[in-house]
Amino acid sequence: MTGRDANKELEAINAIFKALDHPTRRQILLVMHFRGNVMTAGEIAERFSCRWPTVSRHMKVLERAGLVRVEKKGRERLYRFERNSMNAARFWFTSFDH
Repeated sequence: MTGRDANKELEAINAIFKALDHPTRRQILLVMHFRGNVMTAGEIAERFSCRWPTVSRHMKVLERAGLVRVEKKGRERLYRFERNSMNAARFWFTSFDH
């Protein structure tokens, strides 16, 4: 792995940890996981009793970190939890096992 690749990987891991830093975002991911990894924006806002701008900010952080992907279906936004994106953080933790 080149230094540039290592830096890119570290940036991705930092984005994941930053996204997971807020308890509401961790809860959103847990709820999404247990509800089949897909929820609409409205379902997320309703579940967390938050105003839409607050939920939207949380979802943008999760999206930038690669933890969720958004799809537009008509007027609705559908968020999908990208569970495989957690592999970078998982790999980072297990690198200390050696």
